[in-house]
Amino acid sequence: MLRERDSMTSSAGSGMASSALKRLLREYRELTTNSPEGIVAGPVNEDNFFVWEAMILGPEGTPYENGVFSALLTFPYDYPLNPPKMVFKDKLWHPNIYASGEVCISILHAPGHDPTAYEHSSERWSPVQSVEKILLSVMSMLAEPNVESPANVDAAKMWREDRRQFLAITRRQVLLSLDLL
Repeated sequence: MLRERDSMTSSAGSGMASSALKRLLREYRELTTNSPEGIVAGPVNEDNFFVWEAMILGPEGTPYENGVFSALLTFPYDYPLNPPKMVFKDKLWHPNIYASGEVCISILHAPGHDPTAYEHSSERWSPVQSVEKILLSVMSMLAEPNVESPANVDAAKMWREDRRQFLAITRRQVLLSLDLL
């Protein structure tokens, strides 16, 4: 991984990687000095600022309330021109999270026109977005899933048709996130 990063930063893309690194350093400083409630995020290690870990507290009044969920954000070398990929390390039953843990929300979709014509380009990634905005959007997604465009069809169906079972599954995941099971 380091060799891949070193070759990237020594190639023609070094300007982009350097710009991305500067932006990530600035966002990290901002998050460490003024982090929104319920969010902690930063690089997994100081050797690679392109991979971050985020801890998200399940929003109050949601099925995920009091859970502490860990995710990885992997940033491209042309960040902020393109969005990071976000994957929950913890298993989460949610209409907008794939079984792999990958988060599927508009803000993390590549900028520009949506080939499926579902999203407006203004809903997709833009360089004015930030790690903080991503994490706040994910907290909002936990509170209000988009069941019209699900990544996990079974979770979306259960959200609509059997909320009691949905809540039972998510309560168990909250307890697992706290190492209580």
